[in-house]
Amino acid sequence: MDVATVTERYDSRLDVDEYADVDASANGLQVGPAHGGVERVAFAVDAAEATIETAVDRDADLLVVHHGLSWGGIERVTGRDYRRIAPLIESDLALYAAHLPLDGHQELGNAAGLADHLDLDHCEPFGAMGPVHIGQRGRVSESYERNELATTLATELDTGGRGVQVLDFGPETVEEVAIVTGSGVDWLDEAIEAGVDAFVTGEGKQQVYHEAREAGVNVYLAGHYATETFGVRALAGIAEDWGLETTFIDHPTGL
Repeated sequence: MDVATVTERYDSRLDVDEYADVDASANGLQVGPAHGGVERVAFAVDAAEATIETAVDRDADLLVVHHGLSWGGIERVTGRDYRRIAPLIESDLALYAAHLPLDGHQELGNAAGLADHLDLDHCEPFGAMGPVHIGQRGRVSESYERNELATTLATELDTGGRGVQVLDFGPETVEEVAIVTGSGVDWLDEAIEAGVDAFVTGEGKQQVYHEAREAGVNVYLAGHYATETFGVRALAGIAEDWGLETTFIDHPTGL
């Protein structure tokens, strides 16, 4: 299979074009010849020196990531950009990125994967961003005690040993949950309007403490990296269905 076939299939499956007007990321193939051959695909959350070097060491032909290298254009390939791009070119390693499409996909996305881990039922799109959504909300199959949900998140996610921070201002029993992975606290107001018991995201901002306290909602900050491994793992499963060899590069940041 060649690079173009793999990336075009991913573009189609993730509805990449639907996010073009709202995503700063240059989603799709970011580095590499479209018609290079692909036998082994590496998957990682971030396109960083460490993950790129590991993909090269594992003899991958394509690296698929959530956070790519191009966010609205690269003016100069120097410094950090050079150190990341040079090994890709030198090793004929293509790079494919899917940012918001891999957050919001209702089957393959990060929020969908986290919702599955929390046993949410009756899930629906959440986290409006223009015409698209980047999260999910649903009802737990069996209610969580507030601290139990934190323990579940800390146990199930790769938090880098830093645990889960909880702003415990909501009900002690959690039944309705909204999720926007990564840096999703800007959708707290939408979660409040939806009347959920808990809002789960990756990282917080100072004002969220007061907003959550005043609204009486629980907020769980489970880590940007930790909440965003689900999407690339789902894409790895698809690649395996296509007969490709896959490898996952786990590089938790604890953030």
